[in-house]
Amino acid sequence: MSEPTTANDSARLILRAFSFAAAKHRTQKRKDADQTPYLNHLVAVTHALTEVGAGDLPTLMAAVLHDTIEDTDTTAGELEQHFGAEVRDLVLELTDDQALPKAERKRLQIVHAPHASPKAKLIKLADKTANLEDLLTLPPVGWSTERKREYYDWSEKVVTHLRGTNEALEARYDRALAEGRASLAQVTP
Repeated sequence: MSEPTTANDSARLILRAFSFAAAKHRTQKRKDADQTPYLNHLVAVTHALTEVGAGDLPTLMAAVLHDTIEDTDTTAGELEQHFGAEVRDLVLELTDDQALPKAERKRLQIVHAPHASPKAKLIKLADKTANLEDLLTLPPVGWSTERKREYYDWSEKVVTHLRGTNEALEARYDRALAEGRASLAQVTP
């Protein structure tokens, strides 16, 4: 991928990443009652970064593509071919090994968070923020109060190791966490 020379070039590359992600995630839905298209999550993650002025072009492109290897048939080679080695490496850094049990994948996210590159930390923080915001407004069908609480607690353990990445994004995460926990406090156990 060659360096963009204008804002239009950057916009074109981001839109190309969204087009690729939309095709790859085309049949996937979020687990909320409305079955929101999965693409909405990728928009939310990327938007969270742009709202706080975080992320260069490769970071924003990787934010759009961060779940393609993990959740679709996309290969690392395919990402490199279309978006370059830096984007590929960021997506790989954010990809959980789906061969592992879910509990182990979650544990490894906590373990790997402090060692992530600064760009991967930004994306991971935006991803956790978007997930908390969705959990409050579009919760997965069938999630109990306890399961939501466990997700809040786990995400906080991951984000603890992402602190110092971007103050504004961390504040947005903290607001989403506080709102989510407050909503749980209103529910009788």
